[in-house]
Amino acid sequence: MFSFTQLALATIACVSGATAQYYSLSNSSYVYPNSTGFRLQHGFEVVLVQPYGYDGFRVRAWPYKPPTGDEVSFLYDPPIEGPEAGSAAHGMNYDTNTNGLSPIRLRNGNTVVQTYAAPVADNTTNVRLAFYRVEPNGSETLLTNEYAPLKSLNPRYYSWNGPGYMFSAAYSFATTPDEQIYGTGQQQDHLVNKKGNVIDLINFNTHIPTPMFMSSRGYGFVWNSAAEGEMEFGQLRNRFTSRTTTLVDYAITSAPQGDYDTLQRRLSAMTGRAPQPPDWSLGYLHSKLRYENQSEFIQLAQGFHDRNIPVSMLVIDYQSWVHQGDWGLDPALWPNVSYMAERVKELTGAEIMASLWPSVSDASDNYATMQMDGLLAATRSGPGTTDSWNGSYIRNIDSTNPKARAFLWSKLKYNYYDNGIKNFWIDQADGGNLGEGYQNNGQSAYIESIPYPFADALYHAGTQMSVGKLYPWAHQQAIEEGQRNATNTQPGSPCEYLSLSRSGYIGSQRFCSMIWSGDTTSVWETLSAQVASGLSAAATGWGWWTQDIGGFQADPSVAWSANIDNPLYRELYIRWQQWATFLPFMRNHGSRACDFQDAFTCDNEPWTYGANNTPTIISYIQLRYQLAPYLRAIFHRFSATGRMIMRPLYMDFSLTDPNINALTRNNSNVTTQQYMFGPRLLVTPVTLPGVSEWTVYLPQTSTAGQEKPWTYWWTNTTYAGGQSVTVPAPLEHVPVFHLGSRAEIMAGDVF
Repeated sequence: MFSFTQLALATIACVSGATAQYYSLSNSSYVYPNSTGFRLQHGFEVVLVQPYGYDGFRVRAWPYKPPTGDEVSFLYDPPIEGPEAGSAAHGMNYDTNTNGLSPIRLRNGNTVVQTYAAPVADNTTNVRLAFYRVEPNGSETLLTNEYAPLKSLNPRYYSWNGPGYMFSAAYSFATTPDEQIYGTGQQQDHLVNKKGNVIDLINFNTHIPTPMFMSSRGYGFVWNSAAEGEMEFGQLRNRFTSRTTTLVDYAITSAPQGDYDTLQRRLSAMTGRAPQPPDWSLGYLHSKLRYENQSEFIQLAQGFHDRNIPVSMLVIDYQSWVHQGDWGLDPALWPNVSYMAERVKELTGAEIMASLWPSVSDASDNYATMQMDGLLAATRSGPGTTDSWNGSYIRNIDSTNPKARAFLWSKLKYNYYDNGIKNFWIDQADGGNLGEGYQNNGQSAYIESIPYPFADALYHAGTQMSVGKLYPWAHQQAIEEGQRNATNTQPGSPCEYLSLSRSGYIGSQRFCSMIWSGDTTSVWETLSAQVASGLSAAATGWGWWTQDIGGFQADPSVAWSANIDNPLYRELYIRWQQWATFLPFMRNHGSRACDFQDAFTCDNEPWTYGANNTPTIISYIQLRYQLAPYLRAIFHRFSATGRMIMRPLYMDFSLTDPNINALTRNNSNVTTQQYMFGPRLLVTPVTLPGVSEWTVYLPQTSTAGQEKPWTYWWTNTTYAGGQSVTVPAPLEHVPVFHLGSRAEIMAGDVF
């Protein structure tokens, strides 16, 4: 796999101020074929560079003291694809030592890393890294290099802010103003291109920042750190920081410019491939806040049965227990769980999902055992309480502890799984507190906005500051481990059951776990924001993404928001539900208001939005099931190769349509509100009220005179690509276009 092309002269562009400075490299030293990497001793610092997967490198670095070996990692060692796949782990192996006085080059496939000495002051140089892509003609294109303007901070910067050895790290890489950044997890920012953003690496409700991205320059990058910090995408510098750590760890890979599917394949080989979801999960998933008891829940199933509406999952939401941390249903309200599960299955064929929170009240029967066995998160000082809920102070389970994960699953299995409820909703598990940023849950308005993000919790794996990004991932892991053990299946194999998580991190796609966009508001602007959020989640590798149809909760500034009896909200709900038909998972949930309340909470069923609207709502649920072969096909390809399901337009058309790159760079509505759903469907949700037509941009599909026509789903009218068209979009129709025949789509014969 490893081969090398000697260059007579290599050139690196290091951006300084507004001027690119170029440093010529010649007389380079070369690492020989089949190298395991090189170790650079740079004063008190060590930098270890290893070939990693196809076309990639992994870089680890530390000052003074070597890492402990217990550091949290979200990267596979070795990757699941690559020359070393199936062999022994890389570990910290290398075969070449260097002090950086002579440049050294290493090539892995079509990616090259090279050291070079950059001037930092008069007669002073520091050793830097640069990364190139080898082009088909043998030339090399600079992807990025460590950012090194003259007389500035080192691009690899360390500081010690406390009494212990752990340090903070800030790493900077050169960029250009026209580079576009895709991915970075999920933020509610309406953006697909993250250029210009500074994003805090701390999880809370609706905000799942993840330092993993694809660049329009043709490379992918993973900042492999569990620490809180920041990621900054400036005009000249991309910078990643970890507030508290013992190791810097990142990976980079390349692909031909514009070949984002290959980038996704390389990145998912490093961080994980999604398993195939159970077929039933691709249907309609129903929930509301909240079904109060067993009788109401069986009546819900009866309602779907009597109206002949297909449904694949019904959900029991939070506060269905007696105390926080019981991880079981309240027997006074849910007296016969196994009977209920059987009855729901008889009526609808649906699975049941139950909510769990990470919080544990001292009133719970599990509290004393967990406290004595060290299974609860604490705080670095004080009594260990991290939050409050419903009038009770609580502590969170320490899901970074394998024993705590096993304890949690033992309760879930006994109380739920063995009684027929085998799917779990991982709510509020963002880490630190209960995931509501800058809010003390359940307390009076006088102290809700205490100005701290989260308590600096103490976990088995470290502190909130050092491993806080691990916490939601570990909570997903707890359910994954339990379900795999219960079904006697291996990680990566097709899932029989699944979980739903409000948070996640690098590699969350390897679990049988959906991620949803959090507790959003029920207004038109929020609907629009979810489209871009889903596309960024997809570019991060999370194909198992979903959201709350209709938004989760009312916006207090909008009188009709979330009110199921108000025609203005009914229109928003229908548009939202139409769009959700073309998401990886079609999931209805929300806290509703109503004028006429006949249950513990207001209704949210498909038949509660007005008799005139019910046929439209049901028709999209039915369409979802008709698309099952197509859904299985695109999920299978995602599982096998990492090929994205929700596909931003740059994925498929940046090389065929000259408009797409400019539109994406500027975060045009075309590229933040339109996407391909799999390889054949172009989806553009209606995100404004009171419209009867909608303008859609149809990308140009070919540059070789073999343009494929676009067909409007509802009229069978065909259009050429490379133009904007205005099509009918009455309340019954979401704008959807397709490539190829509808028969092929319905049969799943699309690749």
